[in-house]
Amino acid sequence: MNADKPSLIRNTFCILGLPFDVIDIDSSVGRISSAISLSEPCFLSTPNLNFVISTLSDIGFYNSVIDSDLSVADGMPLIWVAKLLGIPVHERVAGSTLFDELSKRPCEEKIKVYFFGGQEGVAERAHEELNKTSIGMVSCGFYGPGFVPVGEISTADIIDEINHANPDFIVVALGAKKGQQWIQRNREQLNAPVISHLGAVINFVAGSIERAPVMWQRLGIEWLWRIKQEPPLWKRYLQDGIAFTGLLFTKVLPLVAYDRFLKRKDCYNLVAYIEWHASDENVVTLDGSLKNEQLTQVKEFFSSIITQSISEETSDKMMFDFSKVRYIDGAFIATMMLFQRQLEIKGRRLVLLNVSSRIKRILTLNNVRQRFVIE
Repeated sequence: MNADKPSLIRNTFCILGLPFDVIDIDSSVGRISSAISLSEPCFLSTPNLNFVISTLSDIGFYNSVIDSDLSVADGMPLIWVAKLLGIPVHERVAGSTLFDELSKRPCEEKIKVYFFGGQEGVAERAHEELNKTSIGMVSCGFYGPGFVPVGEISTADIIDEINHANPDFIVVALGAKKGQQWIQRNREQLNAPVISHLGAVINFVAGSIERAPVMWQRLGIEWLWRIKQEPPLWKRYLQDGIAFTGLLFTKVLPLVAYDRFLKRKDCYNLVAYIEWHASDENVVTLDGSLKNEQLTQVKEFFSSIITQSISEETSDKMMFDFSKVRYIDGAFIATMMLFQRQLEIKGRRLVLLNVSSRIKRILTLNNVRQRFVIE
């Protein structure tokens, strides 16, 4: 199945340097169910705080989130940050909760799940337990490769075996980085509409690990429960906690103060304007205040650029002239991240020109300045 490129016409916001869809658990269930019923490709990513920290130093891991068709906030720290910044991502959408909701909802035709990964024997147990307990899902197969390189579990025989099972939903459990890498490498050869790395799900379904009580989840202390059951995780959570504290004081709180300051200035209320000067250099002039309420036409315009055929005479660079831009928010930043990635896939580069110190500061505080070429 050829994976369509993620749509730019999504309601997304940048949080701590990654794009997140504005979506709740019920809408996520609907999105996944629709993808299955219509056989539409849906690469679901569930970034948590560990994703945020890890993607800072791993461009492939970062691109796997950008390339996702749906990116949900699976971590209470992300919800807290969104609340501080006034971003309408109000509900944590944990991958395990999403899977559980799909599993317990009765339907005319059960969702066929394939478990790929996990520790020795876990995928098989998950396969057996799901078929005993689920009213909305059925396991159509499993494969537990163990701890081997991605290349060794990306062979044509393995992909054919998965496709032969005809799953609707492939649940990958190889460790976040490795799992996302495996999906990126193989998803265009896989026939399942929905694919996602949901590492803990396979353990929860198998019964090898018990999920934290709901109250622990709501309080944002599920990590304590995980450490109780998997003591080796303490080191990862400690490192993530230290890194998050640094981001909170160097990025989030300064951004909260700076954004509130800018919203009191006239620049915030300017009308957004965009114009494409078709030339060898392909310069796009941006103007005014580029924020969520005014992005519909901007997103449509970006989408039209992506679908344009590229001639040999066309420059491989797309220039964004920011000389007249006075304000940008997290929604525009997220859209620009998705747009840039689609340009890269087509062999082109995005270059930002005449960027003011104000816009540079906004990009820096959103943890994305390093993602863009600024001249």
